[in-house]
Parts: sequence; structure tokens; C-alpha cells
Amino acid sequence: MESQRSPLLEVKGNIELKRPLVKAHSRLPLPGSSFKRGRDQMEDVVEPEKKRTRGPGTASKFAASQPRAPVRTTVPPTQGQTAAPKLPKKTGLRCSTAVATVLKNQKPGPAAPAQKPGTAAAPPKLEGKKPSKRPAWDLKGQLCDLNAELKCCREKTRTLDQENQQLRDQLREAQQQATDLGAERRTLEGELSRVRAQAEQGQQELGNLSAHVLELEERLSTQESLVEELQKEQLGLQEERRGLATRLEEQEKRLQASEAALSGSQAEVASLRKETAAQVALLAERGERLHWLEMERRRLHNQLQELKGNIRVFCRVRPVLPGEPTPPPGFLLFPSGPGGPSDPSTHVSLFRSDERRGTLSGVPAAPTRYDFSFDRVFPPGSGQDEVFEEIAMLVQSALDGYPVCIFAYGQTGSGKTFTMEGGPGEDPQMEGLIPRALRHLFSVAQELSSQGWTYSFVASYVEIYNETVRDLLATGTRKGQGGDCEIRRVGPGSEELTVTNARYVPVSCEGEVEALLHLARQNRAVARTAQNERSSRSHSVFQLQISGEHAGRGLQCGAPLNLVDLAGSERLDPGLAFGPGERERLRETQAINSSLSTLGLVIMALSNKESHVPYRNSKLTYLLQNSLGGSAKMLMFVNISPLEENASESLNSLRFASKVNQCVIGTAQANRK
Repeated sequence: MESQRSPLLEVKGNIELKRPLVKAHSRLPLPGSSFKRGRDQMEDVVEPEKKRTRGPGTASKFAASQPRAPVRTTVPPTQGQTAAPKLPKKTGLRCSTAVATVLKNQKPGPAAPAQKPGTAAAPPKLEGKKPSKRPAWDLKGQLCDLNAELKCCREKTRTLDQENQQLRDQLREAQQQATDLGAERRTLEGELSRVRAQAEQGQQELGNLSAHVLELEERLSTQESLVEELQKEQLGLQEERRGLATRLEEQEKRLQASEAALSGSQAEVASLRKETAAQVALLAERGERLHWLEMERRRLHNQLQELKGNIRVFCRVRPVLPGEPTPPPGFLLFPSGPGGPSDPSTHVSLFRSDERRGTLSGVPAAPTRYDFSFDRVFPPGSGQDEVFEEIAMLVQSALDGYPVCIFAYGQTGSGKTFTMEGGPGEDPQMEGLIPRALRHLFSVAQELSSQGWTYSFVASYVEIYNETVRDLLATGTRKGQGGDCEIRRVGPGSEELTVTNARYVPVSCEGEVEALLHLARQNRAVARTAQNERSSRSHSVFQLQISGEHAGRGLQCGAPLNLVDLAGSERLDPGLAFGPGERERLRETQAINSSLSTLGLVIMALSNKESHVPYRNSKLTYLLQNSLGGSAKMLMFVNISPLEENASESLNSLRFASKVNQCVIGTAQANRK
């Protein structure tokens, strides 16, 4: 039933496709229209004339040959009748195709003109093959034919009227369906608008979803690359884990071995602890022994220095300098010691000829020999290291707590400054007693630190010029000014002396000492005399205050080390050079000789144990009073010139040093607390 589609469905399809309704042409002629038939229809209505003339039985044949009514497609009944089955809704393309098929199958007839009311419809004209005419004489046959044809036309008229009525009913139903389909079309158009809006919204959502999909794909690619990296890292970590597992197994094996070794070592540690306790006890015992030995060493060292004399005198003869005249042979002799040539010399002999003396015959008298004996004599070939080796033990006494004072005495140009400070340049062989003494003290203090001793050193460097104290370490505006430096006691009731407004510089290495010596050489007062191109016209005093402490035993010791470069000791006459400014030189010489005489008097008073020692008669002796008497140890270098022209001054220096060498000071005592 679904395969048979009604014309109404075709009309519905035309409405959906927005096409005008095509009305099917009726096969029945309308009233007033001419009736035309085709050739085939005429053959069904009128028998050919030849057949009518075939004798009796023609009427029956004519009746049998009446055309049958064409089969018409009946319109489905309306309400009250059986409803036609509803066809499924198709798209507009399918409906248009069905309508075209129906229109193609139906043959439209000619349009019937409008019939006026009250007029009868003209009979339709028969077209087709005309039957053969009866003979003119067969009127009865012709009448029969006309009656039959009339009867047939009446039948056809009734049939056409019925069909026309059915078509009119179908038209009304089709118009009603068209109205319904129009409403349905509007509903469908609304739905189509909504569907299109939804489609647009869906397209927009689709675009958004596409963008989101692209973003998700990018994130997915990123995540995939990250996953690949993590997988690689995982593989590496797995490999590392396997390596760590292997190492862990090895470490566990080693741990087990270590635990086994530890158990064996614990027993060994226990025995070692016992041995350590025994070693600690032995070390404490040996520490006590070492301390006792150090104290004994200091006592014996001091006793040895006392046996050598608390006042010792060394004589040193400088070599002949380039450009100086060679002294005559036998002018100075250095007899060998008691032990032979290998024994250090302690005697010096000076030969001097006096032109004022002569024999009766007028022949010059033989030169007079002057013999002097000292604790040690250094010939011109003696080096700085040999000289310091002899006084190193005395410098050690200052570290042990005994005040030490070392003088360099002699005429101008005899080598006093060279002995104390050294020569120009950086040659280690030319270093004087001051840098060598401090290097020795720093070295010994470092060795004693292992025994618990700590030492500190504070240096000062002053000069006494015309009985005025000047600071050689002064810098800036105070450089060269000495009026504000005075010798004062540290405090009421204290025996320790200090120089006010002078710099006291802590030193701990050789470089710092060398810098101080360089500054002092620039600031020292020098002047030209007849004896020397560059003459020191002041006493320079280098003081090093040594403080030692043994915290473990509560011991303290302190003593000063004084290294003094005295001014030239020549007499007035040889040093005078008349001219402008010589009165200042004369006053300098008088002040120098006065202070040197006071030094001799002080040493004599100490040797004779007099009740009054004239320290205050000179700034030099007043500054050094704590290093001259009592527990002090003193050493004097008498420096002489090898030239014959300086024989008089050399003889005077030797005589002064010989008097000092004959002095004996009491037993020295260390400054300990």
C-alpha cells in the first residue's frame, strides 16, 4: 500500500518545495465543452461497419462490443470512510519527484469553457475511426446503430458525471489538505529557522570545539613529549636505581666487613686508651721535666753569662775602605789566644810612634806598643754573622727576663752604625746586630710557644741630640721635633721609664723591623765633620720591650733589650773645621763628650757599688738606668779605625773600653713575677 502514492501527497510535496499546486486535468469534459475521443476509444464504442453487416447476431455482437468504463483511481474517502494509509514524510526532493511522476502519467485534457447556468451540456463529439456506413436502404440497421450509440453515450455521461463529482470532492479535500499543509509548512519553516539557528549555534560550538580540540592536541603533543622525557628519565632512574642497588649491596658487604673490623678495633681502642692514658701521664711528667730543664737552662745560661761578666767589652777593628791609605805593617796586631791560632783572639796591640820623642843621636825613637785585653777582639776580616754569633747568647738572656744593653762606642767613622744597623742595600751578609737580634728573638719565641710560652714585642727608636730626646719613628708634622719628648716614669712608685709622645710600635716579623730602621735612618741627625763625610751627631737608642707569659703555670717575665749606637767620641781639636756654623758643631761635640763621660762615671759607680749613681747627669744614662745596674747585663763594642792617622783617637777609645772592662757588677736577677 505504501508503494501507491495519492495525488495529495504529491501536492504536499509541491507545497514543501514552495511550488504552486498543479491541478490534474480531468478526463471528463466539462459542460459546454466538446467531447473528443481518441482512436482507441472510438474503436471500443462503435463497431466497424463491416462487422455490422455480417448477418444475424450482429446486435449481440454490438452489445458485446460496448466499451468498458475506464478504470479510474478513486479518491480516498474523507471522514467517515476508511482513511488512506499515511505515507512517511520525505524530503522536498523526493516529494517533487513524486509530483512530477504523477503529472507525467496523467494526460491533461482540454480546458472546458465555463458553462452558463440553465444551459444543457452539449454532447461530446466522438472522434476516432468512423464505422463503415450502412447501406442507404438499411434504415433499420442505421436506427439500431444510432440507438446503441445513444445508449452508450448516456452510459458514458453518467459515468463522467460520477467521476466529475468525485474529482470535485477530491478538489475540496485537496484544498483542505493544502490549507493544512500551508499551516504545517509555516510550522515546519519555524522549526527550520530554529534548526538553522541551532545549526549556526552548532557550527559556532563546532568551531569552538575545533579550537579546543587543536589546543588539546597541542597539549597532548606537549604531554606526549613530556611523557617521553619522563619515560627516558624513568629509564635513567631505573638504571641509576640498579646501580645504587649494586652499590648498596657492596656497601652492605663493606659495612659487614667494617663491623667485623670495628669489633676488632674496639678492643684495640681500649688497649690504646690505656696506652694513651699512660702516655698522657708520661707526657705530663715529661712536661714537668721539660719545664724544669728550661728553668735550669736559664739558670745555667745566666750563670755562664755572669762567668763571662755582666759587663763585657768587645773590640772590633773595621777594614780599610777603598780610597784610604794602607796602614803600615805592624800598626795593629792581634795576638793568638791561649789555645793557638784557632782560639778566638782576646788581645789587640797598637804601635804608635811619637815624633816628639827622640834619642840623643837624633834618630827617631822606636814606636810605643800599647796592649789591651778584652773579652773578644774581632779583626778587620770578621763578618757580621761572626760578631752576632758571639752576642746571641746575651740576646737570649733578654728573652729569659734579664735586661740587656749593648753599646757601640768609638770615634766617628770607626764602624759603629754599620755594626748596629748594617750596611746599605739588602745583602743578608751586611745586616747589623739590630735586625739579627730581632730575627733570633722571633725564632726562639716561636720554639718556646710549644712549651706554653707566649711573647709580645714592642719597639721604640729615639735619639739624644744635644741632651734633647727626639723620636726617630715620628711621622707627619711631628717629624724632627723633639721638644715634646721627655723621659718619665710610667707611674708613681714604678721604676719603669718611658718617653712621652714617642711611638711604641708592636712588631712580630722582620719586615716590620726593617721598615722602622729605614724610617729612623732618615730622621737621624747627621753632620759633616773633619773625621767623616757623614757623621752621627747623636746617640740613637733602639729599645725592644719583651713580655712573656706561661698561662698554664701562671708565670710572667719581661725585660728590655737596648741596642745603642753612641755618637762619635773624638776630641774637640781633630773635629774642628773653622767656618760658619762651627760653633754648633762645637756645642754638639761638648754634649757628646759630656754624655760619654757620664756613662763612664755611671759604670764606675756601679762597679764600686757607690751609694749614688749619677744617672741624671745625662739623658742617655737616665734613659738606660734600668739596663745598666742591678740585674742588667751590659756589652760594649769599642770600634776603632785601622788607619794610622786615627791612632790617637783609637788609643783613647781603647783606654776607655779597658776601664769599662775592668768593672764588675753584682749578680744579675731575672725580672719574673
